[in-house]
Amino acid sequence: MTERGGRHGVGDWGAGAELALRLGRAAALSLIAGTIGGVAVLAGEAFVARNRPYAQPELGLALRATVGRAGAPPLRLVLLGDSSALGVGVARLGDTVGGQLAHLLAEGAAGRRVHLSSVGVSGSRSTDLATQVARALLGPRPDVAVILIGANDATALRRPAEAAAYLGAAVRRLRDAGVEVVVGTCPDLGAVRAIAPPLRQVVGWSGRRIARAQTVAVLDAGGSVVDLAAETGPVFRADAGTFCHDGFHPSADGYRVWAHALLPAVAAAANVAPHQ
Repeated sequence: MTERGGRHGVGDWGAGAELALRLGRAAALSLIAGTIGGVAVLAGEAFVARNRPYAQPELGLALRATVGRAGAPPLRLVLLGDSSALGVGVARLGDTVGGQLAHLLAEGAAGRRVHLSSVGVSGSRSTDLATQVARALLGPRPDVAVILIGANDATALRRPAEAAAYLGAAVRRLRDAGVEVVVGTCPDLGAVRAIAPPLRQVVGWSGRRIARAQTVAVLDAGGSVVDLAAETGPVFRADAGTFCHDGFHPSADGYRVWAHALLPAVAAAANVAPHQ
């Protein structure tokens, strides 16, 4: 009885082990299939996102303007970065983030006369900032530079440390030239309507990683940081009107939200910058 019972027990164990192995294989195959299926979904969504029509830069949009009353303390403000530094998504200078910042600075208590310019290029990544810094430093030196970059680094899934290193180098070069620098970190890409879930969540995660690395690099280089995702992300998630028709670039309302988020840091930098 004992021997038979012992053998019976071993047989049960062997059957149980075989069943466990089968279940393990089935679970592994399901996981692999699910992963492959998930990758296929992401690839399909990426293809759709890449090939949908997006807003283009307005060729007639002036990149230089002067805002404010004559005789007010002058301020040279330059924007660097990607499409957001150009105002892609709107057709009037006053609706761009730079134009709205200039009006806010001109109409504020300090009442500055703002000489606004932009050297941003649509589609730029952090690796493109060196050329933009060189352009920004041509001619009269800017007092304050606002850099808006990171979205294209995030959508391309660039390594955060690498992207941040290029940004830090750009900030350091501007600071060495005597320019105050304010960086709006990568915005909340998890809010964009142009990218469907779950790819939207992946891109949003990538954007958060980029923004964290940007913050460290900018502060180390002597610049100021505005966390656009934290400051404005909830508004963009709640209000579809903050995006233009393509669901990716901000609308005039979206740029206004950004401008108000950037204003305290830019105003503080403007008060530090010497009048020229």
